[in-house]
Amino acid sequence: MGFWLPRIVKAKPSLKRTLSSSETTVVPKGHFAVYVGEAEKKRFVVPISILNHPSFQNLLNQVEEEFGFNHPMGALTIPCTEEAFTDLICNLQS
Repeated sequence: MGFWLPRIVKAKPSLKRTLSSSETTVVPKGHFAVYVGEAEKKRFVVPISILNHPSFQNLLNQVEEEFGFNHPMGALTIPCTEEAFTDLICNLQS
């Protein structure tokens, strides 16, 4: 059973989660793919403009220090909860 999260719905046009981490959809121009999750990784497509935000840069610095960026997924991998990531992105876009 799911529940309704209005702030995630607002982010839907610019924050897309693919249904499967093995799905190889084309990333639109001006966006990049990122895998998010601690155990099961989920793929998100986010706008490149997010890279300019200090909060996102801080997250990337923490990930680099703790885990490095050499991951077998072939894309940027952020080992945090899906909820924490979507909250951050939604806050940055509002």
